[in-house]
Amino acid sequence: MPRESSDEQQAHMATGPALPEYGPPRVRGSRRRKPRKNTLRYVAWGALGAVLIGGGGAAYAWQHLNGNIQGTDMNAALGKDRPSQQKNGSMNILLLGSDSRAGTHGQYGKGISGARADTAMVLHVDKTHKKASVVSIPRDTMVERPQCAKPHGGTAAGAQQAMFNSSYQAGGPACTVKTVEKMSHVRMDHYLEVDFKGFQKLIDELGGVDITTRKAINDPNSGLALSAGKHTLKGKQALELVRTRHGVGDGSDLGRIQLQQAFIKALIHRADTVDPLGSPAQSYDLADTATKSVSADSELASADKLLGLAKELKGISPDRTNMVTMPVTYDAQDSGRVLPLSRASQQVWSALRHDRPIPKSATQDSVGDKSDSPVSAGA
Repeated sequence: MPRESSDEQQAHMATGPALPEYGPPRVRGSRRRKPRKNTLRYVAWGALGAVLIGGGGAAYAWQHLNGNIQGTDMNAALGKDRPSQQKNGSMNILLLGSDSRAGTHGQYGKGISGARADTAMVLHVDKTHKKASVVSIPRDTMVERPQCAKPHGGTAAGAQQAMFNSSYQAGGPACTVKTVEKMSHVRMDHYLEVDFKGFQKLIDELGGVDITTRKAINDPNSGLALSAGKHTLKGKQALELVRTRHGVGDGSDLGRIQLQQAFIKALIHRADTVDPLGSPAQSYDLADTATKSVSADSELASADKLLGLAKELKGISPDRTNMVTMPVTYDAQDSGRVLPLSRASQQVWSALRHDRPIPKSATQDSVGDKSDSPVSAGA
């Protein structure tokens, strides 16, 4: 996972012989531009910062960042039995937060093997790339999980009724993508994933994120203890916040989703205060951390491709981003599970398929959007 680059690497970057720039060309006047609000640009601008360092280290830095990112070939894993690609310029990206405990020595809990899709959000970018919709899928949703190929060979059997987050454990990120596509009939053009450890490291590298709590939050399960008021959350507390469920709402995953959505807005707000080109060395450290924290589909698994994506999305701001939870109701057979509201959910997915705003009527009867989050962006 993320670690500091060595003194020798930094010295090489600072003193190496001048070579032509690598990666995307430098844009004139870019040092004077105010960074746009887009969290994906942390990786992309940081990678560009590495290029702007110049010298012999530039080639090394770019190749090093490319080598950090783990990629999954979704086309090979899923084959041709998928929804058709949209041709209107819109884009759908599945954002995953996995609960892998690998390498954490029990820091985030024990007794859990493998990893699951702890957080899943479908990011839909409209054809103008100026507006976006985010649909959170509750991890406890009971869904039909399709048969999936396992990452290292073999096949994971499908299930008529399975918790959504089990899809990752059954067949890795490709199985989660396949499950989302089956339930929504919306093709995922890309996916991006970060696990517990990577998330914490990335927030620390950013220097923390500012939030305001309207009331105290105490959750002994996640470890979060916040008084009402303004806070700057570093990595550990930020992770506790997005994992909290027992300290808010009715204690279900639905309250946690509201915290996660509020945190994303706070993260976007934090992005507006960062000048990634003001300190190229610091930008490189941030890019190094980010690229080590992220996994992606093979079409995005390089620093320059992430940079290209970030440029495409640079016009999206928080007030142009609509966040909802997939319409659900409580499972009468198990209060700890939720079931999709079929007609309302199809309204949501249909809006994404046709590149239209999600109608407010789609979520009015859902238990997922019944209360306000106790957290807001900014401090």
